[in-house]
Amino acid sequence: MTQTNWIVIQPEAWLLLGACFVTLVDLFVRDPQRGTTYWLTQAVTLVFSWLHLEAFATGTTLYGLGGLVVADPLGHLLAGFAAVAVMVALAYARPTLASRDMQKGEFYSLSLFVLLGIGVMCSANNFLVIYLGLEVMSLSLYTLVALRRTHTPATEAAMKYFVLGALASGFLLYGLSMMYGATGSLEIPRVFEQIAAGRINNEVLALGLVFVVAGLAFKLGAVPFHMWVPDVYHGAPTAVTLLIGSAPELAGFAITIRLLVEGMLGLAPDWQQMLIVLAVASLVLGNVAAIAQTNLKRMLAYSMISHMGFVLLGLSAGVVSGNTLSAGNAYSSALFYIVVYVLTTLGSFGTIMFLSRQGFEAEEIADFAGLNRRSPWAAGVMAVFMFSLAGVPPMVGFYAKLSVLQALVTTNVPLYIGLAVFAVVISLVGAFYYLRVVKVMYFDQPKGAEGPLVRGGGLSALLAVNGLLVLGLGLLPGGLMAMCRDAIVKALAS
Repeated sequence: MTQTNWIVIQPEAWLLLGACFVTLVDLFVRDPQRGTTYWLTQAVTLVFSWLHLEAFATGTTLYGLGGLVVADPLGHLLAGFAAVAVMVALAYARPTLASRDMQKGEFYSLSLFVLLGIGVMCSANNFLVIYLGLEVMSLSLYTLVALRRTHTPATEAAMKYFVLGALASGFLLYGLSMMYGATGSLEIPRVFEQIAAGRINNEVLALGLVFVVAGLAFKLGAVPFHMWVPDVYHGAPTAVTLLIGSAPELAGFAITIRLLVEGMLGLAPDWQQMLIVLAVASLVLGNVAAIAQTNLKRMLAYSMISHMGFVLLGLSAGVVSGNTLSAGNAYSSALFYIVVYVLTTLGSFGTIMFLSRQGFEAEEIADFAGLNRRSPWAAGVMAVFMFSLAGVPPMVGFYAKLSVLQALVTTNVPLYIGLAVFAVVISLVGAFYYLRVVKVMYFDQPKGAEGPLVRGGGLSALLAVNGLLVLGLGLLPGGLMAMCRDAIVKALAS
């Protein structure tokens, strides 16, 4: 373990300074399109991503600020990917912001503070730092949802998100306080040592663990703590929905690994049982409820719930019969899955915004009717994303599901093998609503305007790159899988 100081939080310090600078510069911007603010935001985010990914390449683990933060490959990978996701989300969102009265400097400043909270969560080595990052991210997201003040559904979604988010934060904070009471420490490595030594109050520890898992499940959108997901996805402006459904999921995964794996691995037999229940419930409700949706954003919300079930299945297979031999394989499969999910989600919501225009949101599945006749290219890209979410080869979503199933089956435990079979069956059920979107695009008659669809070249190019990544990583998934495994193995060893 190498002790350093401020260099550990260099990317976050840069991002904080950049966010403040962008906020100040925007006061003097008179361009209604906010071009200067947009490009400054992208530049700050790009540097933040580069700093993290460059540090990931070194493979070192550093601790700083008295052990409050850790800079390890896992945190660098998640923060770097989160920054890329925010950059892509902002690029998708920009053409639609002006027509929704959201082309404001606050949108870009708050997006940077969302990323700052994510960066803090990814590098946290202390309960208080985790909570600090969580609140910075969450409060910024609440404000972003309500940014379109004259839009009633957005205001309603913001209220629901805020109230339920505050409740979940209270659950998590209460659970962490009980963990502190049981172990006498706020530092994650120290908590791990105390649990391993067995000199703790097991009753208090178990109750605290329940509250911690409940708080984490809310942030991931797992059943039965999913009630905010469909309403917020539906009511929030699509640009904000894309932000909520992408980078913050990586942050939720980061604090789940920090708390449950790095801090409470000794309690794995307890929290793995909870994760299995959450995973099964999420897979069932997410896939079944999505079938009944006619609104594409709500459908993708329930889809997200089902995908979090797969992530939780991967996390639940790390400790088997008291040994951690399968931990690297299980946790890296879950990491690979959530990275792939975020990549595909970016494209799915990006396509919705690509089809949207003034007074038309393209949120209903029926709005995609006959899209192949108006824009074969857009229909093809959307089909790639839907096939990937459904797990159809050779899309990268297939290999994400396969990696989690492989992690379950290789445990050679009947329970996990049964869970793998169940996951396959419920995924077949879930494939229906993804294929329905493809069917509507290619076989239904177009509604309204039937002329060729013309959009800006920049957004078209970004969608093309996104679609090619989903297909290309499906054909050659080894590189990303190796990065995920390397990050998890080094995190477990530190």
